[in-house]
Amino acid sequence: MRQKILLDVDTGIDDALALLYLLASPEAEIVGIAATAGNVPAAQVAANNLALLDLCRAPGIEVALGAGEPLAVPLRTTEDTHGPQGIGYASFPPSPRALSDRDAARLWVDTVRAHPGEIVGLCTGPLTNLALALRLEPELPHLLRRLVVMGGAFDHPGNTTPTSEWNVHVDPEAWKEVFDAFSVAPADRRPVVCGLNVTESIAMSPDHLVRLAERADSIPIELLSEHDRPGGDSKAGNAIVRFVTDAVRFYFEFHRDHAQGYLAHMHDPFAAAVALDPALARTRPATVDVELGGALTRGTTVADRAGMWGRKPNADIVTGTDPEAFFDRLIARVGDFARATYPPE
Repeated sequence: MRQKILLDVDTGIDDALALLYLLASPEAEIVGIAATAGNVPAAQVAANNLALLDLCRAPGIEVALGAGEPLAVPLRTTEDTHGPQGIGYASFPPSPRALSDRDAARLWVDTVRAHPGEIVGLCTGPLTNLALALRLEPELPHLLRRLVVMGGAFDHPGNTTPTSEWNVHVDPEAWKEVFDAFSVAPADRRPVVCGLNVTESIAMSPDHLVRLAERADSIPIELLSEHDRPGGDSKAGNAIVRFVTDAVRFYFEFHRDHAQGYLAHMHDPFAAAVALDPALARTRPATVDVELGGALTRGTTVADRAGMWGRKPNADIVTGTDPEAFFDRLIARVGDFARATYPPE
């Protein structure tokens, strides 16, 4: 049976690859996409989602515009990490597809009410839309089949402040509202949290892009190098491989310039894979809360694994995975999808 996925993204290079992964997965049925302000403003996120659906020749999938600002603080975006449009060096023409008439919070509520116990929610950006949806429908933790979120850092440094991860840092109030709301969820409905402690082990290299192009029968095969001049356009014959290469090249350069190596962390595609197959991740239950008041630690995700707070677990934290098994699956799915969507001539 295909799994109904409601995707909430701030597209974003790795968000785009998460959407690609889902479109390439035969067991996934995307029932809606919510655009969240984060990596770029919400309107740009929505435009990226619509255009990516065009690129993938996807059927009509509802894309809803989300809140333009976090719950309590001004929006901070990160074009330095993801490029001026959020998709690295890639670019899209305007899409002829129209946005939904309903906003992202209403999309969440209407969808879970229409399909109780069937929807897998996947959030790869700030949780603003989900927090607003919970205000409209407090029973949402019981109505969802499962929730997978990418965010936070557990026993691991942050990537935005010394202790906080980007998605949580953008809207910590929203993340706290979500974790608080899921304190009433049964054990099998607790959010699965993919934090930096695991997602930074999901490191894409130029060799992975070579394998993707080979799987898609895309020529020429391009091997990116840290010594390449910045920018440039992919010459890949396959349009999807060309998009991925142009998007990820920007991400490689960002990580290199921040002394992390010529690589790209695939935070969001990993969360997408876990949403479809939880067995990819090893998890541990914990009670998770978000620091809102600390002068140095605001936006930090704090996990109580020993029950010191006297509160039952409200999350399952991902503690480990097999990165190469994930990449084998990503390359096979997206490569086959790219070849089927744009067959070699």
